[in-house]
Amino acid sequence: MSEEVQDAVNVVGLSKWFGERKVLSGVSFAVRRLETVGLLGPNGAGKTTIMRIIAGVLRQDAGRVSIEGVDVASGRDYAIRKIGYMPEKPPLYRELTVAAYLRFWARLRDVPRHEVDDRVQTVISSAGLDDVRNITTRKLSKGYGQRLNLAQAIVHDPSVVILDEPTSGLDPDQIVKTRELIFSLGTKKTLIISSHILADVAKTCDRVIIINAGRVVGESLPALESEKESAERITSLERLYLETVHNM
Repeated sequence: MSEEVQDAVNVVGLSKWFGERKVLSGVSFAVRRLETVGLLGPNGAGKTTIMRIIAGVLRQDAGRVSIEGVDVASGRDYAIRKIGYMPEKPPLYRELTVAAYLRFWARLRDVPRHEVDDRVQTVISSAGLDDVRNITTRKLSKGYGQRLNLAQAIVHDPSVVILDEPTSGLDPDQIVKTRELIFSLGTKKTLIISSHILADVAKTCDRVIIINAGRVVGESLPALESEKESAERITSLERLYLETVHNM
């Protein structure tokens, strides 16, 4: 088996222009199976653009992304099955109930009709949405809205899950609960998490890739589970971030 096939995600030389503005420039990195990798960088660094390209919702101008060895651009159907994407600001279709919203996404992701109800119930339970399953999405709190956003990303049981700013706008209690969901997911799936909050990636990610001005500018060493909460790791990441972002 080749090195690329052993990787869950392989990103090679991604570049992207929006009009005359180049937002990504030769971005390359790989993510191993069952690894949780964080993309850390300031707002506007290019993290969301990278994630949208990996998820197949945006085309790059140069470079390549493969999921388990299959090119995302040419193997879109495969990518839809294998990738779950949690955007920072999802469309919630506010007239739908939580359960109906998840059924909609299950069918959109080609979950077989006879499996839809079971998959919906599974993610409702996993995301702690049982109490609100029959409530319309317009009535959800920010915390429940983020849980629903995460649930739609995994309703088709993908092997790779992409989470864009999963704790954005949450209060401290909601952040803790969201991190617990991410920890649980990370034991079964490959995760890519973007954030501009250093503590988030330090506490949830095995490895951290630092993005600035559309480039990979730094990378941490892999961390053991016991090291993620340590002050030493957070200090080390702070130092790496300052050295790579502010010294450019």
